[in-house]
Amino acid sequence: MPSEPTDESGPSGATIEPPPLPASLLEPWPVIAIGVLAWLVATIAAFAIPALEGWRPVTVAGLGVGLLGTSIFIWQRDAARRGTRGAQTGLAAGRRNNDPN
Repeated sequence: MPSEPTDESGPSGATIEPPPLPASLLEPWPVIAIGVLAWLVATIAAFAIPALEGWRPVTVAGLGVGLLGTSIFIWQRDAARRGTRGAQTGLAAGRRNNDPN
């Protein structure tokens, strides 16, 4: 039995807005730090444990791709903060300590 399509409007016909996400879920740095830590542990294990020798190229590549992705993220976020025309939109620009706004 197929389910009925859901209507996102309330009983009065007004659109229901979802609640905002908590600030802790909007911060990308904890996710980046966990990813870097996981790849670093895997890389150390690959070089320290002889049985994991086959993991070495994959773990080094994982660290490299993570570094590249983090660099692009920082570059795009800074471009969005500066208001550069070619920057991505929708990035949380956040506030810097020296930003009066």
